[in-house]
This record gives sequence, C-alpha cells and structure tokens, in this order.
Amino acid sequence: MPLALLALAVGAFGIGTTEFVMMGLLPDVADDLHISIPSAGHLVSAYALGVVIGAPLLAAVTARMSRRTVLISLMGLFVAGNALSALAPDNGWLLAARFVSGLPHGAFFGVGAVVATNMVAPERKARSVSLMFLGLTVANVAGVPVATLMGQHLGWRVTFLGVSVIGLAAIAALAFLIPHDHEHVTARGLRGELAALRSVPVWLSLGTTVAGFGALFAAYSYITPMLTEAAGYAGASVTLLLALFGVGATAGNLLGGRLADHSLRGTLFGGLTSLVAVLALFPLLMRTEFTAAVAVILLGTAAFATGSPLQLMVMEKASSAPSLASSANQAAFNLANAGGAWIGGLALAAGFGVTSPALAGAALAVLGLGVASLAYAVDRRAVPAGGHHRIVASHVPREAEAVRH
Repeated sequence: MPLALLALAVGAFGIGTTEFVMMGLLPDVADDLHISIPSAGHLVSAYALGVVIGAPLLAAVTARMSRRTVLISLMGLFVAGNALSALAPDNGWLLAARFVSGLPHGAFFGVGAVVATNMVAPERKARSVSLMFLGLTVANVAGVPVATLMGQHLGWRVTFLGVSVIGLAAIAALAFLIPHDHEHVTARGLRGELAALRSVPVWLSLGTTVAGFGALFAAYSYITPMLTEAAGYAGASVTLLLALFGVGATAGNLLGGRLADHSLRGTLFGGLTSLVAVLALFPLLMRTEFTAAVAVILLGTAAFATGSPLQLMVMEKASSAPSLASSANQAAFNLANAGGAWIGGLALAAGFGVTSPALAGAALAVLGLGVASLAYAVDRRAVPAGGHHRIVASHVPREAEAVRH
C-alpha cells in the first residue's frame, strides 16, 4: 500500500475527531455560552447539515480541479472552520463555524476514496479505502477521548484549536505524500459528475448506505442509556465502552476492506446480515455487563465491515465519474446518522423499552438487505449472460504511476 494513504488517514482522523467530540463537550459548551443542553445539541446538527450540503456541492464545483489540490483545499477549509469554532464569541457564531467545519467532510472522503483506489492495483481497492477510513475509526478510539479530556480540563476552545493543528498536519502530509495530478486527467467536469446521479443503481447503493448505517445510529445514539439502565454500568464507564466500540469499528473496517477485495457483494450482504443479528440480540446481550461490552464491540465490527463495500459499490455504479457519487455517499452516511437517531427515538418515545432502539435498528438493517438485494437483481438484469462487473472500472491514472515510481 502506498505511503500516500497515510496522508488521507491523517485527514480522516482529524475529521472523525471533530465530528464526534462535540457530543462529549456539550455540557462544557452550554455552560460557557450560557445556553441549554438542547440548544447546544444543535451544534451537532449544524455540523451534519454542513456535511450533507457540502459533500455533493463541493465535489461538483471542484470536478475539473486537480484532486490533490481539492484535498488540500478541503483540509484548509476544515482548519478554518475549527479555528473559527475556537474563536466563536457566542452560540450563533459557533453554529456557523460548526456548519463550515462540516462542509469539507463528505467531499474529502469522497474525493479521497477515488484517489486511494487510483493509487493501487484493482485487487486492493477496497483495502485502500479501508485504510483511509482507518483514521476515522481510530479517532473514536483515541482522538475523541483525548480531545474530550482536553476540553474538560483546558476548555472546549482548546480542543478545537488542537483539531486545527491536526488539520495543518494533514495538509502537510497531503502536500508531501499525494502525487501531483493534472486537471482534466481523471475528472469529467460538472456535467459528467451530475450524470452519475441519474443512475438507478447509484441511488440503490446510496439507499443501502442510508438504511444500513441508519441501523447503526438507531442503536448507537442511545447506547449510553442502554449501558447504564439495562446493563447496569456506572456513567463513568461509558467512555471506556465507547472506546471499545471504536476498537470494534476499526477491526470491522480493516476486515471489510480485505474481504471486499475478494467478494464485494458477499462482504456487504455478510456485514448487513451480521448487523441484523447483533442488533436483534441486543436486548439479551444488555442483561449483563460482560455481554453488553461484547455487544458494543460486535456492533462496531458488524457496522463498519460494510463501510468500504458500500463506498466501493457507489464508485462501481458511477465508474465514469465517481467523485460526486462517492461524496454523495458520505452525505448518505450523515442522513443515516440523523434518520437512525430519529427512528430509535420514536421507539423509545413509544415506550417499548430502553433497548428498543436496537430492535428498530435491526428492522432498518433488514431494509438495507432488501435494498441491496434489489440492487443485485437490477445488476443481474443489466449484465448479459456471461458478462461481469468490474469494480471502479477505470484506467490506471497518473497518480498511480507516480506512486509506483
């Protein structure tokens, strides 16, 4: 694997840290800005809104730019957003800064996935994407806990300044490690990128992402009350258990990337089936502390085993112009975050019990399997007898040659 993937992983680490650290800092931010906790919660929504809007928009308007330049520019916007967050004088300015911080998120992962797959041989494409996502999963293990402790002891503004420093390190890594490419070499422009979104298979792939990761967030959004009220953990133990989720997510991400290079659809169906099983067993697993800890690890493993296959699936269906579709998949991840949390909340509000969001998540995972099966059926009808699909069908671009030499 080319060393350039490290630069993408560093950027992913910074993005993952800033995305999730706000959850742990909400009380500190609310107290400092003299707002309520629910009002502070809008800062999480502002970031997610930035991701959903920024992912397709920035990928589209930068379609004819050098991808190396795009990645560095996106990380520059990321640094600016986090620096503005640290300097925000009030809640309104912080909301705007969090929105700006979210804008480059989806486009970075989308364009980064295209760059990563173009730097390796066809049989290593899924692993290259999983190594980029490794920064995101490791952020849940190390970045978020450390950043949260920093914010609690030194002030939440210091946390965002620290994240800005990570962004600057990512810019340096991108500048030194990502090979130079050229305009128009691997991009088809705005019209070509938009054409990818007229494809039914692309939308079915995006739908699988929304349902599959919606299943994860339906349960994960309410994991704290499950662990404390059902499993009997003390509140102070939750941070460690969330780190275990990150360990499971990291393992699942690496496993999914390796398996997907052998069987993309097999890994996707296996991951979604495993997710259904884990979520369906949550009410039983949450009865003891030990089994609850195992459940948290398994949830991360099963969910993130589907991450690389889903990203590659979208890129396969939009192989002639993958950047916009790949970035749109990141927007789909964040729609899954919001939608899954909402559906899990409906189950709780209906009085079905503290573990009911996991069962709602299992239903969403079944829906994801259904959408993935429909996508498979559409593919079977589209491919003539004896034909086959090629994952991200593309010529070997110049950046791949630059890495090899």
